[in-house]
Amino acid sequence: MSYFVFHLLFVLPPILFLAWIQPQPLAGVGGRRAWLGLPLIAVVAFIYTTPWDNYLVWRKVWGYGSDRVLGTIGYVPIEEYLFFILQCILTGLWLYWLLGRQQKSTQQTASPVLRVLLLVVGVTLSVAGFLMLRSPSTVYLGLILAWAAPVITLQWVIGAATLQAMQRIWLIATVVPTLYLWVIDRIAIGNGIWQISEMYTTGLQLFGLPIEEAIFFLVTNIMVVQGLLLLLLLKLPKIAAIASVD
Repeated sequence: MSYFVFHLLFVLPPILFLAWIQPQPLAGVGGRRAWLGLPLIAVVAFIYTTPWDNYLVWRKVWGYGSDRVLGTIGYVPIEEYLFFILQCILTGLWLYWLLGRQQKSTQQTASPVLRVLLLVVGVTLSVAGFLMLRSPSTVYLGLILAWAAPVITLQWVIGAATLQAMQRIWLIATVVPTLYLWVIDRIAIGNGIWQISEMYTTGLQLFGLPIEEAIFFLVTNIMVVQGLLLLLLLKLPKIAAIASVD
């Protein structure tokens, strides 16, 4: 199976299905924020991830079957760049569907203690990521944390109240696509579409999936979900209020 066929079989179908079942107005909130949210998040993810992923391939942290891809730009397969965008759309549409079913208003308050706690956790994960780069077996995990934790921490600090108010949707919007991506990632590795270096990983696995890959999809979905929630809801106390905008 090629990387392109992998997209056709496992990534595009759920995206098309979620697009088909989307409520109107989009995301249950309507307005320009909802329409611009997905392309904006996808562009930001593409720009932020491209140099990082190129470094991973150059460092041989992960690789791909040369006969499984259409071609490469830099060190990364074309289909991988496409994955940056498709994952954002997949997770974003799932979040939008959940928001379209949300009826309750939300009170956006967050205690200073929560903000400080989130900041401490985020900084700790960031520092831990950089420290892990010193050992070959934790290089991949370290690169993930050093790359993702600062962004997640910034989202926490800026939008703690919004994210706390939407914690139930945040959880479902993150967990469901993460579980799905874990499954299809395991299928891709089993089919030799891409390979993860044993030298730069801990060897720990989750149902046959390298723990680093599991963490990667978890943190990337967290970034997408939090980014969209903050874009749609930040500083607006009620979903009902947002629905009246535009």
